[in-house]
Amino acid sequence: MSSVLYDVPGPRAMARNRVLGVLTVVVVLAVVGFFVWRLAATGQFTAQKWSAFTYTNVWVNIGEATLRTLAAFATAAVGALVLGFVLAIGRLSDHAWVRVPFTVVIELLRAVPVLIFMFLLYYGFPVIGVRMEPYWAVVIALIAYNGSVLAEVFRAGVESLPRGQKEAGYAIGLRKSGVMRLILLPQAIRAMLPVIIAQLVVTLKDTALGFIITYPELLFYAKFLGSQASIGSPIIPATMVTGAIYIALCLALSGVATLAEKRMRRSPRVANVAGANQPTQEVTDTELIVAQRGLGKYDGTNTGGGAV
Repeated sequence: MSSVLYDVPGPRAMARNRVLGVLTVVVVLAVVGFFVWRLAATGQFTAQKWSAFTYTNVWVNIGEATLRTLAAFATAAVGALVLGFVLAIGRLSDHAWVRVPFTVVIELLRAVPVLIFMFLLYYGFPVIGVRMEPYWAVVIALIAYNGSVLAEVFRAGVESLPRGQKEAGYAIGLRKSGVMRLILLPQAIRAMLPVIIAQLVVTLKDTALGFIITYPELLFYAKFLGSQASIGSPIIPATMVTGAIYIALCLALSGVATLAEKRMRRSPRVANVAGANQPTQEVTDTELIVAQRGLGKYDGTNTGGGAV
């Protein structure tokens, strides 16, 4: 038997897949076991190495460093989303004199590494008499790079939609701004939400680059703690604790994104209009807007309604 996309594996293929799966698990466990053994052999699990984490002041400093990481991420995430929207709309313009400069800016910002941005803002600007705090150097660099990447995400999401969505919006009298705001962008954001969240996770992790320009975020404090010879230089324990906090933050961000995606799918606007149609009938966002405005169901021939 076969499915729509691929042939169902037979008994020999299934047996081979099981063997490969077992071998993969064994190899992964062997690699993990080797690293755990080396950590134990070098005394990384001794009480002296972990004694720093028995002090309340250490955890207070870790908490403050985590808050500074989140502060930089929150500002950078909002700024990157706003910049991404602006750049994407500019690149989608029908006018070449608008589209070409926005395209050049996007490609330029996307081509320069984040760390180069941070070095330029923190070490380069003082040469011309402009001094910038480490926080703003980190935030502006993250906004510039991630905003340009998100601009391409938004543009790809809009251009991936069926052309009929835009044409139907024009048919009911919407201007281009209304078509973009009411029809194209909502659908594009829902379609691109996993990619957007993935880029925001990258933004969160890239805040760690701030320790190079002395921004006192989580990794900066972990490096500082690991260099203290008085408590055994616990660089690996500090790195493990820091890594666990970063993983927890990324998982929390992904969880929030999953909840947001589920709420968007259960939108009352979609449910109310869909309930008025047959259960098997697909309701597009354009038809929802038409129904909400009392213009009737769009059937491809209705051109009523004035400019909105």
